Amino acid sequence: MSSNILLDYNINYTLVENLDKNDILKNYKIMPIEDKTLYILVATSNIAQDTAPLNKIFNKPIKFIKVNHIYLEFEWQYLDLKIELYKLSQNIIDDHTIEPNNSYIIKFMDTIFLFCIQNLASDIHLETIEHSIIFRFRIDGMLNQFFRFNISLYPAISSIVKYLSSLDISQQRLPLNGRFSRVLGDKKYDFRLSTMPTIYGESIVIRILDNQNVQKDLIDIGFEDKTLEEIKQSLTISSGMILVTGPTGSGKTTTLYSMLNHINTKEKKIITIEDPIEYKLDGIIQVAINNDIELDYKTVLKNILRQDPDILMIGEIRDKESLQIAMQASLTGHLVISTLHTNSALETITRLKDLEAPEYLIASTIRMILSQRLVRVLCVECKKLDKSLNCYRATGCTKCNLTGYLNRKVVTEILRFDNNIKKMITDKSSLVDIEKYIFQNDFISLEQNGQQLVKDGITSWEEYYSKI
Repeated sequence: MSSNILLDYNINYTLVENLDKNDILKNYKIMPIEDKTLYILVATSNIAQDTAPLNKIFNKPIKFIKVNHIYLEFEWQYLDLKIELYKLSQNIIDDHTIEPNNSYIIKFMDTIFLFCIQNLASDIHLETIEHSIIFRFRIDGMLNQFFRFNISLYPAISSIVKYLSSLDISQQRLPLNGRFSRVLGDKKYDFRLSTMPTIYGESIVIRILDNQNVQKDLIDIGFEDKTLEEIKQSLTISSGMILVTGPTGSGKTTTLYSMLNHINTKEKKIITIEDPIEYKLDGIIQVAINNDIELDYKTVLKNILRQDPDILMIGEIRDKESLQIAMQASLTGHLVISTLHTNSALETITRLKDLEAPEYLIASTIRMILSQRLVRVLCVECKKLDKSLNCYRATGCTKCNLTGYLNRKVVTEILRFDNNIKKMITDKSSLVDIEKYIFQNDFISLEQNGQQLVKDGITSWEEYYSKI
């Protein structure tokens, strides 16, 4: 499918405000784009049609550009919202004052926030280019452009998000980071802001901190039954380390919080060490890393055991020193849960050795390694069976915003350290020998798990190869 050229235009949505969506837009298969004074630029999937009726409707000559029909359907989606946002943007630009408490700006951004929350977006990307500010939203791990406005809107947007985050609204030459909250409807939402100067202004990224993620129980994550039971069993131990591994964006943090929810009781003292703290957890002591005052992982870990915790959650093992302290804590009667950036459970053993952990310490402290990925689930409305490959593939429709996918599913592999694996590590056996042993004992790899999802029609081969 060709690229969506409509994304390259700042569409004037007031051109469709008084048009009947079904009788005119859909019947004529059009989407008005711009008023060019001498003519109206209109996108259509039927470029051969007679322009005379449309000339009469718009009271001006029509000039067509050809687009795929699916992109017209994408533009027809949320049309009332797009008209509202466009009119608000024009009010903001025409106001000239650019005050942070301007009601037009507040309403514009709250409308954007609510739209993203309703569509389960995790991040809002506001990017300035030469003549436009682009609004892209990360949904199911993928970025998609939804809105595009004149660059004149940018100063107001930059000012309001900094104002909400209690940052200097005049600072545009340095990166800034902040947080803010908004009450939308009847619920309070938290957001994390990052700005970065660019040649045309700033790149602004807003992370939506969805507290529903931290309230998930393990059963809500979507683990296979066998995997879920293995995780629950590992969490019953009183000491040792459990590591959750995978690349950025693989859902490690959500899994960690779900583990904490599962073992959080009034009889246990749980302390987390995070950089930064994204979600506040009831009944758990959370420590935020602050390198500006030298409150780093090393300092916190050296002093944390004096707080008499039962369970430690370390956001990420970053260096050999933090690993050594975490391992020592697990040896002295504490359950330690953390993450590492590795590609598989077996590779985690190599990574631990790279961080200079001796084999005997790896064998005596690690209880379980959970490696995971998130793969997108095929949209049930538009997925099609490829008979030649005997599997389903993504096509794209308006329900899934042309992506072909809707929601995500976790893919995992679990390596539990039994006595044989511990001995093999202590004896410095090769990874090949360890791999041979675990596959002889019903180990299911990420690859096998993902391939089964393809065979079951849950995801596609394209998604499998891109994530696993």
